Amino acid sequence: MKRTGLDELNAVVAVATHLSFRAASTELGMSPSALSHAIGALEQRMGVRLFHRTTRSVALSEAGEQFLARVRPALRDIADAMDVVNQFRDTPTGTLRINVSLGAARMVLTPIVLRFLERYPDMHVDLVSNDRMMDIVAEGFDAGIRQRDAVPQDMIAVPCTPDLRFAVVGSPAYFRHREKPASPADLMSHTCIRARLPTGTPYRWEFEKHGEAVTVDVPGPLTLSQWDLMVEAALQGVGLAYASEWTVAEHIASGRLIRVLDDWTPPYPGLALYYPGHRHVPAGLRALVELVKEVMRGS
Repeated sequence: MKRTGLDELNAVVAVATHLSFRAASTELGMSPSALSHAIGALEQRMGVRLFHRTTRSVALSEAGEQFLARVRPALRDIADAMDVVNQFRDTPTGTLRINVSLGAARMVLTPIVLRFLERYPDMHVDLVSNDRMMDIVAEGFDAGIRQRDAVPQDMIAVPCTPDLRFAVVGSPAYFRHREKPASPADLMSHTCIRARLPTGTPYRWEFEKHGEAVTVDVPGPLTLSQWDLMVEAALQGVGLAYASEWTVAEHIASGRLIRVLDDWTPPYPGLALYYPGHRHVPAGLRALVELVKEVMRGS
């Protein structure tokens, strides 16, 4: 019987992680048909079906779940063993898989990730963006980047941005015939660009001043789920947007957007790079942590 190689085992883990041959093939750098053939050949040699496949879905079988439970930690041990040897190199090499929210990815890409790749050209960073909070250990990630107060308590967290703020903004054209709101309650008489959370529920704008917290289900004819689209709509004069200060700072500075209710939007915890403390920390991740600390010292 042909022995099973690491590439085939990594293929099983990738398909199980994404529950999609197309997404897994993108991660592995191979075609979906080649990946499907590799998994099928492995299943044939083992004499069991690891995945239930239809034209619309992929799911682990019971045998696949038990197989994955043994294979995934074994692959981590092998990766850790290879990284121990990697420490003897002058510079780290390998791949870092990092799970981030979409907004966090935009914030850290240039100041941290691209800088890291420039400093360590033998490293590869797989930045997986989604807004669903994931178990980075179970999903096979080396680290995650999320808002600091959302990081699980059993993780080591390293701040990678200062505290953040939200901003309520509108274009000069929008305010040409409207008075600026003086309090969150005034928003009920304005046209607002509503936001939808990843869960599908509308986002209620949050404010706080002198310990008084207020949430407002703002009115408006347009609801969007992407922050960059909300900012673009605000720039076009559609209405007021509630967005991260970071995403609108340049527009405010240039005068393309006007900020209101500034005293009602206090700082909230910024982003943190986090990773499990009970596992061996790869050389590449240690290098990234040191770079993050360096960036924060200079911020």
